[in-house]
Amino acid sequence: MARLKVGVLISGRGSNLQALLDACADPAFPAEIALVISNVADASGLERAEKAGVPTVVINHKDFSGREAFDAKLDEALRAHGIELVCLAGFMRLLTDGFVEGWRGKMINIHPSLLPSFKGLHTHRQALAAGVKLHGCTVHYVTPALDDGPIIAQGAVPVLEGDTEGTLAGRVLAVEHQIYPLALKIIAGVKATGSTPGATLINPTV
Repeated sequence: MARLKVGVLISGRGSNLQALLDACADPAFPAEIALVISNVADASGLERAEKAGVPTVVINHKDFSGREAFDAKLDEALRAHGIELVCLAGFMRLLTDGFVEGWRGKMINIHPSLLPSFKGLHTHRQALAAGVKLHGCTVHYVTPALDDGPIIAQGAVPVLEGDTEGTLAGRVLAVEHQIYPLALKIIAGVKATGSTPGATLINPTV
């Protein structure tokens, strides 16, 4: 059975990219990373991809007159490599509505909160300020609305007495590395079987 061809967009160290690369290294995994694109030339995630033998492309957003032109180049590169699903993994650029619509149902993101709570930035700070007892992360389909779209998988961690943004972020990141490959496996299975997409899996509290 053909494996789902995945493109990953990054801007930094690529720890979630590494989790995806590790999962896809198994020939039985139903997806493969076929391309990694970064908007930052020295992003260390590019080295991770190169070590795994995955093609990389740098598309510097500063080389373009606006977001539309940059997104058009992204789209061109993804389609040239036959990408079927886009994974955002620490990609620090807002994508235009046109790009998002062009990849509707074929682009996912991982967000460090239990959506719909704590959208946007500084999610761990938001969680601590709100006094919640559970925090976590969400893999969801990307839509034009910020941190919105159907949820595919979530993972939860307890908020402990004395937690700081750093300690909480570290615990959440460990779960991100578990649920992003799991979500990709779910989607690839959906594509292969033709079953209904948008399945939600809640990971046990870690």
